[in-house]
Amino acid sequence: MLRGSPKAAPQAVAPVPVTVAAATEQDVPVYLAGIGTVQAFNTVQIRAQVNGTLLALPVLEGQEVQKGDVVAEIDPAPYKAALDQALAQRAKDVALLQNAQLNLRRYKALEKDSFAAVQQVDNQQAVVNTEMAIIKADDAMIEMARINLGYCTIHAPVAGRVSLYKVDAGNLVMAGSQTSILSIDQDKPIAVVFTLPEDELLQVQDGGRNGSLRVQVFAAATQRLLATGTLMAPNNAIDTATGTIALKARFANKDDRLWPGQFVTVRLQVGTLAHALTVPALAVQHGPDGLYVFQVKPDHTVVQTAIEVASQDIGNSKLAVVTKGLTRGAEVVVSGQYRLVPGAGVTIISAPPPMGAAENTGGATPARA
Repeated sequence: MLRGSPKAAPQAVAPVPVTVAAATEQDVPVYLAGIGTVQAFNTVQIRAQVNGTLLALPVLEGQEVQKGDVVAEIDPAPYKAALDQALAQRAKDVALLQNAQLNLRRYKALEKDSFAAVQQVDNQQAVVNTEMAIIKADDAMIEMARINLGYCTIHAPVAGRVSLYKVDAGNLVMAGSQTSILSIDQDKPIAVVFTLPEDELLQVQDGGRNGSLRVQVFAAATQRLLATGTLMAPNNAIDTATGTIALKARFANKDDRLWPGQFVTVRLQVGTLAHALTVPALAVQHGPDGLYVFQVKPDHTVVQTAIEVASQDIGNSKLAVVTKGLTRGAEVVVSGQYRLVPGAGVTIISAPPPMGAAENTGGATPARA
């Protein structure tokens, strides 16, 4: 540069384009998050209680059945024959009893005129008593035969969905076999079993004192809301190996969104933070000294403001509950922070999407240390 030439004028720093949002007060649901598995409300294994040939399976694989529907039929012919035999045996024994009773009356009449011995009368009374006992045994045999005949037609004990066949029609099935013919899973309602850290059990108990707690389940891969139900109960013991407590929730599942064995993520609402001060979770930054936000001053410059956050869940609610550092109406930077330093000028380019009620966006989950 030649001596005496004019110096270049310093370039002005252009304002940083950012989007902002105002801190607002609203009621924020408090959720506990866990992972769980969908389970049938009841699972029934349909097994044969008598030996015989499996004649038919009147239900289709995967079909929904109602309680009492016929789901399997075993050849009834041998058991119908056994019932007929028991009925015939009873008829025979009734005839023998009638004959014994007639003889007893004759002996008693002869005894009055001393034409029959007392012992003969007593012996005939014993015969009558024996025949009466035999008829009672016949009645029991008839009842057993009817029960076995009834076992040939298997009815659904619960409403639910039929599994794939485990034994096809035409096969011989045996009573006491560990192989079931099919199974029925009750899926309306259906259950979800999930776990929470044992330290959160107290929050669950406190929240449950005001009524049933609401539970939401999401698809594990897409986080799509699948169903909303109610908490039934926690398990009666904490798992000492994992330090967690298992809980069970109930869902109506009328649309079949939940399927037994399905892996899901769970959120349990245990309370509501009334009039909580909230900002978009994206506004919260992590620094060496803790959490902070860039607050926009009236002159469109920013100041780095330290805050304390009670609840934060970027993945679901997109809200952070601020307990210290901000006041209602304070404007904070939501995007563009990576170019900011304290005192930098900003240009507000657009307003972010309005912060909906936490109930609609999913609420906030208490941050864990």
